[in-house]
Formats: sequence, C-alpha cells, structure tokens
Amino acid sequence: MISANQLRAARALLNIDQRQIAELADLSVPTIQRMEASDGVIRGNVDSLMKLVSALENAGIELISPGGHSLAGGRGVRLREQVTPPKMKNIKQRKPSSSRTPERVR
Repeated sequence: MISANQLRAARALLNIDQRQIAELADLSVPTIQRMEASDGVIRGNVDSLMKLVSALENAGIELISPGGHSLAGGRGVRLREQVTPPKMKNIKQRKPSSSRTPERVR
C-alpha cells in the first residue's frame, strides 16, 4: 500500500508538516507520527490508511508501487503536474528554508 518512506517523501514534495497532513487526512498527529515511524509498509487501521492515501492523491501525489511504471523499479512518489495546492483550515504553508531541522518522531 504505502511505506513510511513514501509518506515522508510525499510530505516533502508537498512542503507540509505532520500536522498539516494529519488535517488533510482527518487523522491525529500521533497517528501520522506512528505511521512515519513504521518500518517498511505502514500497517494500521484500514480506514486510516485509506484516508491518508486519498488525502495524498487529492493533494497531487502519485504513489508508485513496486511493480509500477518506473525506470529503476521499486517504490516511490511523484508530484503530478499542474496540481492545485491542498486546502487547509487555518494552517499556513511552511516557508522553504535552506537549513531544515528534522522533525522528531516518538
């Protein structure tokens, strides 16, 4: 379905943090943190996984499965062209910075 690495890569492409993806997917921040801390493919509540995948797809992310069309093969993500930025309530987009501090996952 989706791996923790794909989730982190998708957030990076969208330039959003864990709080913002949690809001887009209608999930809690701790749920997103647990998903990102997973080893390999994210396991969890099917409803939560479907919400997450749907939110990513609606934001313009295309998840590439291991057998998907890719020159090198393997899992991945890509941002579709001409994507409308995701709409979030009362959350400002992060400004890109050259020295980004990694987020802490518990």
